[in-house]
Amino acid sequence: MPSTNNKYSNIYDYRHPLYIGSWRRNVAYIDEDFINDNLDEPHMKRRITILSQYPEIKSLYGHDTITIYIAIIGVIIQVTAAYLFGRWLVSWNFTMFVVSLILGGTMTQIYSIIIHETTHNLAAKTEFQNRIVGLVANISLPIPIAMSFRRHHLEHHAFQGVEELDPDLPSKWEKKFGYSTKLKLLWLLVHPIIYPLRNISMFKNLRQWEYVNFVFTLFTDIIIYYHCGYRGLLYLFMSLWFGFSVHPVAARYIQEHYTFDDGQETYSYYGSFNRIFMNIGYHTEHHDFTNIPWTRLPEVHKIADEYYENLAYHTSWFMVLWNFVTLRQFGLQSRVKRSIEAHKRGRKMLKTLKKALIS
Repeated sequence: MPSTNNKYSNIYDYRHPLYIGSWRRNVAYIDEDFINDNLDEPHMKRRITILSQYPEIKSLYGHDTITIYIAIIGVIIQVTAAYLFGRWLVSWNFTMFVVSLILGGTMTQIYSIIIHETTHNLAAKTEFQNRIVGLVANISLPIPIAMSFRRHHLEHHAFQGVEELDPDLPSKWEKKFGYSTKLKLLWLLVHPIIYPLRNISMFKNLRQWEYVNFVFTLFTDIIIYYHCGYRGLLYLFMSLWFGFSVHPVAARYIQEHYTFDDGQETYSYYGSFNRIFMNIGYHTEHHDFTNIPWTRLPEVHKIADEYYENLAYHTSWFMVLWNFVTLRQFGLQSRVKRSIEAHKRGRKMLKTLKKALIS
């Protein structure tokens, strides 16, 4: 475990070096609101701390074009399935339901991960190229997601936990779902609607690329409807719905930042599904190093293992879903918030941290 005996702890940030806070995790049947933190999010400072010890991690920065090929293959798979159910297997309703849940939901999650990679410019060399890859991944998602997600997700990284600035935080009315198993299950089922509505309420003015995304998706939907019929398009809608709601990998939306332990606001998943779903479980590593592509995130963990093995983490997405839905201590309020003033106050310590680590 990294040494906590550091003479600078009273100068810049008491959380050094693991950056675990002093707050108690939320208990949903007791706490009606998020837990409050009085400093900035931990990732930027942990990155600086880790790099001071392991500068070789910088060699992992960059992009990996394998993501482009996965995007193309994924689109081919889903459009083919849409064609089969739209033109050939027109009476196979139950089969279409099952396939959209298993295959379609899986492919939807893979698309969302690809779009996530393009958001951080990790799939191609330039921002423009990454935006194009994001649009390609959006072909089999019948609503325009890629460009809006890019905008909202970058805000999440910049202002993690800051109320009214982090679009990943549940809204005030979402917290009213409380700790009821039935209501939490309902929230999961309608999550594909809640998430975009939350973002729309925060960011009302669309930007140029979001209009491009809208026109592009409308065009591809028309083409798919022409060749695959309404059932083909329905298959894609069902795939999207299952992928973002009850699919096991959708548990990552809970795994990533819902508080399962005291003082820790970001969690990784280290289960076998990472092999299929592009290491998306390495979420703490990703927040620490947003410019490292998914193929190299396990290497970050391997190099700086004493930082990550000493943090709480998950090994089963199924258990994340089960515990969140069934246990009364978890709810939509099981998150960490901070004011913009606290965020800025924590950021002011960065220069002191860098000087201390250099000296």
